Amino acid sequence: MQHWLLGDFRTVYKFFCVWYNLLSSRDTGSPHQTPNPPNRPLSPPTMAIAGLQRISSKLIRNPTLTIISRSSATTTSSSAKVSDRIVKLIAYDFDGQKREIVGLSGQTLLKALTNHNLIDPASHRLEDIDACSAECEVNIAEEWLGKLPPASYDEQYVLKRNARHRILNKHSRLGCQVVLTQEMQGMVVAVPEPKPWDTP
Repeated sequence: MQHWLLGDFRTVYKFFCVWYNLLSSRDTGSPHQTPNPPNRPLSPPTMAIAGLQRISSKLIRNPTLTIISRSSATTTSSSAKVSDRIVKLIAYDFDGQKREIVGLSGQTLLKALTNHNLIDPASHRLEDIDACSAECEVNIAEEWLGKLPPASYDEQYVLKRNARHRILNKHSRLGCQVVLTQEMQGMVVAVPEPKPWDTP
């Protein structure tokens, strides 16, 4: 972009130089013309050339200076990226109601569920395994179990620690540990009924 702008400015600069030289030669060749007095204001071509020189020097000193707003270009680019990251999921609440929800690749399943009020955000403020007490537990449909990365030792420990009779349900995963990807389009999950000890 910088080279393109400098190229245009050089073209305009040359144009003004030619124009100014023509005017100067015309003025010099006329017998009735008198030389410019020392304090006479600069002519418009000279002022324009000086302005172009200042702008060119600023562009050389500051490569980040551009005429086109970078913020608008960034906004357009960000919008395109967000649309490419959309992951559509099917979630069942603990009453069995089917919901179509939307998340973004790179976000956690917990984030998508809290954004649609399927999990109370206040119950899980940190997406950190060390701060998790399985309030974000979800059940993954059978056909999707093998498509997810396996649960880590820490995730299994938290799930087992908070499971009834310490028996781990194979469908159970922590929403805070499942990171959405484009391969999870259409994944079916269920939010289990709150455990009695989690109900106020």
